[in-house]
Amino acid sequence: MPDPQTHDRNDLIEPNSENRYEVTVDDLPLSCPMPGMYLWNSHPRVYLPIHKTGHAKCHYCGAEYFIRDFDPDDPALAEHHRRE
Repeated sequence: MPDPQTHDRNDLIEPNSENRYEVTVDDLPLSCPMPGMYLWNSHPRVYLPIHKTGHAKCHYCGAEYFIRDFDPDDPALAEHHRRE
């Protein structure tokens, strides 16, 4: 059985600045790399504050993320960030 985080897998994507990733409120809290991305050659997991503007850019790899159908007044969005 191949290691789940090796280059042998073809079902994982690589976080990088060449891609713009669409996410939903269900993906929050948003971290880069996200589940389903390569981890073996990536950077440490960081959480991105996408809930404020609907878009965020990873400071490590430059990957850009945006929330599909962003609504800053969405109660589901506010639920993920109750500390603010």
